[in-house]
Amino acid sequence: MEAAVWVGIDVSKARLDVALGAAGELFEVANDQRGIAALLARLSQPALARVVVEATGGLETALVAELGAAGLPVVVVNPRQVRDFARATGQLAKTDALDARLLARFAERVQPPLRALPTPAERELKAVVARRRDLVEMLTAERNRLGSAPKVLHREITAHIRWLEARLKERDRDLDRKLRGSPLWQEKEDLLRGVPGVGPVLCATLLAELPELGRLDRREVAKLAGVAPLNHDSGRLRGQRTGWGGARAGARGALPGDPLRGALQPGPQGLLPASA
Repeated sequence: MEAAVWVGIDVSKARLDVALGAAGELFEVANDQRGIAALLARLSQPALARVVVEATGGLETALVAELGAAGLPVVVVNPRQVRDFARATGQLAKTDALDARLLARFAERVQPPLRALPTPAERELKAVVARRRDLVEMLTAERNRLGSAPKVLHREITAHIRWLEARLKERDRDLDRKLRGSPLWQEKEDLLRGVPGVGPVLCATLLAELPELGRLDRREVAKLAGVAPLNHDSGRLRGQRTGWGGARAGARGALPGDPLRGALQPGPQGLLPASA
């Protein structure tokens, strides 16, 4: 029987560096539709255990969508985990080819579990939430700038603030339409909105950044969001339990302080209202 191959793909804007195993063939293709098609043809030959890709802020989206549509076992991993693995194994040098080899070795040693890939609707919701977050940051910066800017710039900055406010209202309307247009999201929204302090923006952020809500158990989703109290013990030392890490910083950053975290209680379907 043909041995399973653990594939690592390093993604950049221009190309994809591919390693067929930690010590196997290494090649590259363009990061465009033609290059991805050629890659799919190559990957259809060996018996694949996993195809591992780092999250790169969106450069990997088209590749992962095509791999998933082809039925290949693709996993998107947190870059921090891969960097920690590299340091632990003594690999300090960094090139695109070395990173592809590293991803293949990481896949073989760690064997990250397969999870359902986000649907097009989930990717779109996440993009709208991310754009709204950008608008809020730009709006805050312009309002702060207006307080110290000379009068000659006030008219320009004020016009930009009004433009940003209009775009922000548009994105809020987009989020509302998307959540109400999906029966599944509507059901989850109704559940989340039952928690005191959860408004439409936080609800949309949780659904976009944590689509696993309702699919993972309470411990897994809490660790994913970085709010699980992790042990910090050594010998007789019993350190304070704190929540840190997690692969979904956007979800964790959207959570208010202790009142909300106290209202979200562990449940069989993940984080649920205290009354659920």
